[in-house]
Amino acid sequence: MTKGVTITVQTQGFSDIVNITEQVQTAVTQSNIEDGIVSITAMGSTASITTIEFEPALVLDMQELLNTLVPETIRSRHSETWGDDNGFSHMRATLMGPGITMPFDHGKLLTGTWQQIVVIDHDNRPRNRQIRIQVLG
Repeated sequence: MTKGVTITVQTQGFSDIVNITEQVQTAVTQSNIEDGIVSITAMGSTASITTIEFEPALVLDMQELLNTLVPETIRSRHSETWGDDNGFSHMRATLMGPGITMPFDHGKLLTGTWQQIVVIDHDNRPRNRQIRIQVLG
């Protein structure tokens, strides 16, 4: 059986990190599927889904790391071609990937003690991100 839902997440851009663990758990619960996997995917080419310990210091560390690996000022043929200055956001999203799959058992996500599911919006402006949550079991 498969059940899915699309949620909207408001972000600030520039690798803003938003915790969506509760929304994913709600989708699993409302699916009435007891055991299986849930796929979480960012719709678009400038956002990523991953897990992290969602606490302020680590959020800042992650944002700093992303800016070190792919700086906002990096030369981008994409930005030169389209004039949108967000080539860096496409590169960050490509490195991290658009989604993840998580297991659940007895209707509960199987996460580590401090592990949360997050959206990272790499774009250079605030966005309303569409996230697809697909529950399979």
